[in-house]
Amino acid sequence: MLLSSSFNIGPITIQFYGIFISLGILFALLYAFYEAHRRGENLDHVVNMALVVIPLGIIGARLYHVIDYWSYYSQNLIEIIGGRGLGIYGAIIGGAIGVLLYCAWKKLSPLRWMDIIAPGLILAQAIGRWGNFFNQELYGYPTDLPWGIYIEPGNRIPGFETYTHFHPLFLYESLWNLLGFAILFFVNRKYGKKLLDGEVTIAYFMYYSVGRFILEGMKIDVWTIAGFPTARWISIITFIVCLGIIIYRRRKLRTIAQ
Repeated sequence: MLLSSSFNIGPITIQFYGIFISLGILFALLYAFYEAHRRGENLDHVVNMALVVIPLGIIGARLYHVIDYWSYYSQNLIEIIGGRGLGIYGAIIGGAIGVLLYCAWKKLSPLRWMDIIAPGLILAQAIGRWGNFFNQELYGYPTDLPWGIYIEPGNRIPGFETYTHFHPLFLYESLWNLLGFAILFFVNRKYGKKLLDGEVTIAYFMYYSVGRFILEGMKIDVWTIAGFPTARWISIITFIVCLGIIIYRRRKLRTIAQ
């Protein structure tokens, strides 16, 4: 049975991918409202910041994807704008730039606001990944496991046309991110007053980096640098830098306390 990636309402075509990305953004906003209210922040900042962060996040996500698949887009330049495909690391970078710009403009603490946003971001990722299911993308190597996903012949990566079922990486990442949201939510509520500004965000980066490092080894045909998956390079560097920041800040805090 051919899985449809879209449906029509009259003359309008609705993409399931867009629906799940939009749902992810909606839930991220709802969480940001909740967390900003809990921390006593002005809720107007959530709306105004979203008007900056969301567009920059989408632009960053698209740029990362285009660079990742430049061998294709270099031959199909018209598809750079308007084509499908987003890269989460690009979304994070673009969104982070948006937060920094808005906070600098309004003289707010960027670390505090990143902590407000981070748990909702990983929840959005968990939801948005289901758009990959309908597009039949983000799958791994062939598998005969019971939960392997059937991929239509036209969506199979060259060299793997004879295989039918593949690891559902979108599902693995969605479940990993959902668990990450639960962990960040619990830590934020239970130990929030003991954490320094920015440490919820750092925990997000470290947690996501571990999952992305693992899953990247299961992907076919990935963007590499020096023969090593680029996303794994980013994951390793991100984890080490974040760990270093935590150690440095905590040692500095103890020194001041003494």
